Amino acid sequence: MQYGAICEGAGIRSTTFLPTPPSPKTKNPRHFLSLSLCHCVIAEIAWGKFRYDFEVQYEFGRNDGIGAVMHLQMGYRHFDTAKIYGSEAAVGKALTTAMEEEGDTIVREDVFLTSKLWSSDHHDPVSALKKSLQTLGMEYVDMYLVHWPVKFKPWAIGAIPKEDEFEPKLEMEETWAGMERCLDMGLCRCIGVSNFSSKKILDLLDFASAYPAANQVEMHPMWRQRKLREVCAENEIHVSAYSPLGAPGNLWGSTAVVDDPIIQSIAFKHRASPAQVALQWGISKGVSVIAKSFNKNRMRENMGALDLELDCRDLLEIDKLEERKMMRGEFLVNETSSPYRTIQDLWDGEI
Repeated sequence: MQYGAICEGAGIRSTTFLPTPPSPKTKNPRHFLSLSLCHCVIAEIAWGKFRYDFEVQYEFGRNDGIGAVMHLQMGYRHFDTAKIYGSEAAVGKALTTAMEEEGDTIVREDVFLTSKLWSSDHHDPVSALKKSLQTLGMEYVDMYLVHWPVKFKPWAIGAIPKEDEFEPKLEMEETWAGMERCLDMGLCRCIGVSNFSSKKILDLLDFASAYPAANQVEMHPMWRQRKLREVCAENEIHVSAYSPLGAPGNLWGSTAVVDDPIIQSIAFKHRASPAQVALQWGISKGVSVIAKSFNKNRMRENMGALDLELDCRDLLEIDKLEERKMMRGEFLVNETSSPYRTIQDLWDGEI
């Protein structure tokens, strides 16, 4: 079943796919979006791990996968990780254990797993993905993304690069050829990018044999990505939104989105939470949203966003919010060794 709705003036076209009935243990309907370029479906709400600490090792994998079982039972089917997060081992082990516990109710094909190529691995994406798969304990990932449009020296190991760890040029054509080899070898079902501006997307399309299936970027009611969404839509590239709540709880994030009076007023009107309003706003734009919580009540609350319907007036009110990007990427900018001398260079003026 497929259905869609258009809200004139609010820039919304939302299409939901329900390719399979929900599991009896799933407490929410399973909502999916189609990825046109790789013939996959992706859940509208994902669980993501993006903080550089040991929290995921304990909470998500606690008691040999009980944390993952909770996510799966609540309806989560899309899990987002990355080498640099340090969470691949825990996520992979927890998912494997949880799927074994669930038996035939949930199998690997029901789960959409994303990981990412870190900037120090641009010289050899195939080896990097093979290592990630070994760490995950998986035969393949569903999506493999280029994490940032910047290349580090192969020996760089940290999330925040030192001045001498930058390569002077991105050399994306070479990197993307390696990503395409990952796809050809069956190590992943889809390849894509993350933190790419509209210009960088269009530059990539000039030489790519396999187009990126997705672009994962910051997106929330205060950073709406209208231009980027239009460029991606024109080229059938799915947009996946990280920090859909504005990343509260992170050093670079803020509670500004969920604390905004307009968001709170809309939440009050619908008897919903501000987080549900922010998540449903992203879903209404046709993107998948990557939320993060280990709190059982908030996990359930996030999934409840699928049942919320925002009307045209709500969407128009949100469009009036002043825009503010949270993850600006200053750590990738310097005046000596980085290919990006300014923030404007990094985002090609889209900030």
